[in-house]
Amino acid sequence: MEVAANCSLRVKRPLLDPRFEGYKLSLEPLPCYQLELDAAVAEVKLRDDQYTLEHMHAFGMYNYLHCDSWYQDSVYYIDNLGRVMNLTVMLDSALGKPREVFRLPTDLTACDNRLCASVHFSSSTWVTLSDGTGRLYVIGTGERGNSASERWEIIFNEELGSPFIIIHSISLLKAEEHSVATLLLRIEKEELDLKGSGFYVSLEWVTISKKNKGKNQKYEITKRDILRGKSVPHYAAIEPDGSGLMIVSYKAFKFVQVGQALEENMDEDMSEKIKVEPLYYWQQTEDDLTVTIQLPENSTKEDIQVQFLPDHINIVLRDHRILEGTLYSSIDHESSTWIIKENDSLEISLMKKNEGLTWPELIVGDKQGELIRDSAQCAAIAERLMHLTSEELNPNPDKEKPPCNAQELEECDIFFEESSSLCRFDGNTLKTTHVVNLGSNQYLFSVILDPKEMPCFCLRHDVDALLWQPHSSKQEDMWEHVATFNALGYVQASKRDKKFFACAPNYSYAALCECLRRVFIYRQPVPMSTVLYNRKEGRQVGQVAKQQVASLETNDPILGFQATNERLFVLTTKNLFLIKVNTEN
Repeated sequence: MEVAANCSLRVKRPLLDPRFEGYKLSLEPLPCYQLELDAAVAEVKLRDDQYTLEHMHAFGMYNYLHCDSWYQDSVYYIDNLGRVMNLTVMLDSALGKPREVFRLPTDLTACDNRLCASVHFSSSTWVTLSDGTGRLYVIGTGERGNSASERWEIIFNEELGSPFIIIHSISLLKAEEHSVATLLLRIEKEELDLKGSGFYVSLEWVTISKKNKGKNQKYEITKRDILRGKSVPHYAAIEPDGSGLMIVSYKAFKFVQVGQALEENMDEDMSEKIKVEPLYYWQQTEDDLTVTIQLPENSTKEDIQVQFLPDHINIVLRDHRILEGTLYSSIDHESSTWIIKENDSLEISLMKKNEGLTWPELIVGDKQGELIRDSAQCAAIAERLMHLTSEELNPNPDKEKPPCNAQELEECDIFFEESSSLCRFDGNTLKTTHVVNLGSNQYLFSVILDPKEMPCFCLRHDVDALLWQPHSSKQEDMWEHVATFNALGYVQASKRDKKFFACAPNYSYAALCECLRRVFIYRQPVPMSTVLYNRKEGRQVGQVAKQQVASLETNDPILGFQATNERLFVLTTKNLFLIKVNTEN
């Protein structure tokens, strides 16, 4: 059985700045342009039966604005008339109205349990689209942005069950056979889940390929695989060659067979929870150990064979070996004894050779026994550990090493109860091949730097925010540290009302927005045109990182947020705002 490789993320030290002094608030105005929409955005609010935190993460915080990373400064949204609308910006001073590029053939309002419509740009000429009712469209678009060749045409259209949203898709060309692989997310009811939320998260990996049947060239589903988990993934993406899948999530995902019954999984979970009765119980003092094994009724001493060696023990019952192994430490085997008690139990007394040594286990690597500690031993252990604990908060602050006071911790310093993990799944074996325990490295956001590569993900490391680019082809160094946003991990923790997070593909700035109005921009350090000194250290400061704040003139909630190298796009219910951040690439 193959075991997944435990990996770690390697930080590039030259990309860190230990002398970073913080962001300086700049009052320079940011050019902001407002476009009024012809029809409102097709927002779908959570229903009464979508009450869990997972529903909020997946659908309540959904980003309704989609950036086409294959073409610069091109964004899309879907309005409540079922139209896919596009805005491509060439010149800020000559903005046109968003144009319709496609209209969904179905009436969105006819489905009561629909989700938000979603779209993903698989390549420069292919798009996957969901209307939120459970129907998947694969669309050939031609060269988007070229009015002469752009034409959105449905190539594949099929109902795939309960409603879903698209979270990633790629276009593949292998052996002259074209296919589109897409990742669909659902949150489904689990009736047999008695202790949890009653829901589970389903990720369906669907591959649609072109089939040549005589003169007919038709696209059909050639592969469907399903992963199940208990939390909405922060990040999930298919590798560019379609050979694997990467997921960042709090709780693990695993592949299940299509159509597998829920009862099978419940039986597996229940079997794991059944506690196995220990084979033996053991106690210890400073001088000896006592082992007790329950025997079958009417056992006699003729049925038992016990062999003592200085560092080994072997117990046989009626020609059946019930316990054997290497002892944790040496014993005086000549002074060790055994006896059968009246309650059909075998009691073994082992004399320690190293008196005073506490054994953490009886037999090395054996998990069949249970250690029983008496009250005197527990009191002694507590007394030895007393210096590490206190009932008072920081009772002696003048000590050389004062204890940590939890009240002095800020929100951004508190670790999560559960740590996230980054897992890579093989597309053929459906097994986990690589696992990275992210610990306290909080997930922040994802961004596409190069559309031909997998999306990058940004994690908090200490106070900084580090950007990681996955490289599925490099088995030894699969995740590359490509950029750092200094102190951004610390800064973002203070923004209680933040909704969306993004950064420029060229790393020139990062930005986040609140639920209403405000947008915060954090620029990378740039050289100063004037001389500036640090008052505390008396040294000249060569670079300054600026923070800017933009306030939108609207009371509508922010529904979408995307960043390009030059602009920020902010979508509300009835308006699309453009904030000019950089004047050149």
